[in-house]
Amino acid sequence: MRITVLEFGSLLAYVPRISSNKMQQAKNVMFAIKSDSFLEQPRQEPITMSQWIAMAVRQQMSTLPFISLFQPDTVLVPVPSSSLMQPGTLWVPDRIATALVKTGVGREVVRYLTRSKPLRKAAFSDPSGRPTPEEQYETLAVQRRVSESPPSQITLVDDIVTRGATLMGAANRLAEVFPGTRISGFAAMRTASPSDFTAVYDPQAGTIRFRESTKDTLLRP
Repeated sequence: MRITVLEFGSLLAYVPRISSNKMQQAKNVMFAIKSDSFLEQPRQEPITMSQWIAMAVRQQMSTLPFISLFQPDTVLVPVPSSSLMQPGTLWVPDRIATALVKTGVGREVVRYLTRSKPLRKAAFSDPSGRPTPEEQYETLAVQRRVSESPPSQITLVDDIVTRGATLMGAANRLAEVFPGTRISGFAAMRTASPSDFTAVYDPQAGTIRFRESTKDTLLRP
């Protein structure tokens, strides 16, 4: 792995195993993000969750702890799903990245990454069976024009980050092609432990660390 520590930011948090109404509400938001559902607003037109996330980032940009991930020249790269993309497939990270650029966050969306081979879904695997960063890396490919100049900064965009294996694998695949580019990650929502959970809206900056000894990742916070 070229990159063993990846900077990332996340806007929201939820707990997989709920034990309170607040945790249940956060989990409901997670499901809404995964399906990019519409959000009802008082006296306004409904908007999708991807649009709401982009608006929240834009409006709170000056106070967010991960402001460095979104510079004016930053290229946003959506993370592919674990399955091979089919026409009409819902691609939530792409919707989030597109919504961010439309609100003025980042320079442009470039779909550099594709899934070359399908991978088992992390959501349907127990913790020991989740795809590793190396498996993520091996099943991703980069598509770009040879004459294209490398971007100075790339921020990977995902919907939910649990341990960070997908972001770590994707970052290392991009680092092969763009060795001089600063690469980081952003997820709309992260998985939190019950002891760390305070509220669904909880912007945090952190790191995803690749552990060579166990071939997995450690996400903090």
